[in-house]
Amino acid sequence: MGIRVLMVCHVLVLSLAAQYTNAVTFRASIEQSQWDLESSPFFCRLRQVVPSFGLASFVHEAGERAYFELSPTHKGAYKGRVKLVAEASPWQPGTAPAVIGQVDVDAQSGKILAKPDYASQMLASLYKGMSPTFTMLNWLGTGQDVRVALSSANFQRTYKDYITCVDNLLPVNYRQVARTAVLFPPAQWRLSDATKERLDTIAQYVKTDKQVTSIYVDGHSDNAGRRLLNRDLSKQRAEEVTRYLVTQGIDEDMLTTRYHGERYPVVANNSKANRARNRRVTVRLERD
Repeated sequence: MGIRVLMVCHVLVLSLAAQYTNAVTFRASIEQSQWDLESSPFFCRLRQVVPSFGLASFVHEAGERAYFELSPTHKGAYKGRVKLVAEASPWQPGTAPAVIGQVDVDAQSGKILAKPDYASQMLASLYKGMSPTFTMLNWLGTGQDVRVALSSANFQRTYKDYITCVDNLLPVNYRQVARTAVLFPPAQWRLSDATKERLDTIAQYVKTDKQVTSIYVDGHSDNAGRRLLNRDLSKQRAEEVTRYLVTQGIDEDMLTTRYHGERYPVVANNSKANRARNRRVTVRLERD
């Protein structure tokens, strides 16, 4: 059985090679191959120019997994799905290709997008010296196949800097903290350890992102008990969150604290689970 599998794999490799013999290939030569890194606490972008085609980028945003995008110079040049295979680089004769999968072309931007699982495989293959290659069949309806290959030449050196950048990313991005709700047990206003950890993350982000200029803290309650007591409870909750953010280094002038009692439930107070969702303080960040 093992010999049969090897024979099938060998046939597939030969089939791939024959299929792509007459395709037009865009790839940086060893002399042209350059990987550049753009880094910040918010994202890491590892890029290579593919001569005569466009720009290849691995993008790792804070709080997310890395993804890949290939941006062609000529928008809308190709539509549909594209084959992605990690192939041997020109200096690796005899190395078998590894099929990664098929990726989509974004209909609006014309970018070829690879999801995080595929991006991870591409990075691993580049580190091994292989060449992730996209194959587009029947380019522009001409019957000509086009291949776009990333060069691994000079990759490892920049990849080390990329990993350092990833290690220093913030734990979250703006979308993940711009609107946050922390919950409270019935009749309670003290902060739990989990709530403090979440507020620590928000404070860390705000102190790094200088575009954040305002923070709105709004206290809420469920409808259990008297309305005036609920209003006071929502006030205590909001003020406790505000005090904690200040202890974590947030400028008091950035903070606006409000409380609303039971007036603005996110769901109807008709079950235990729903009332738990309404006992909350929301923290909203605003940028310039």
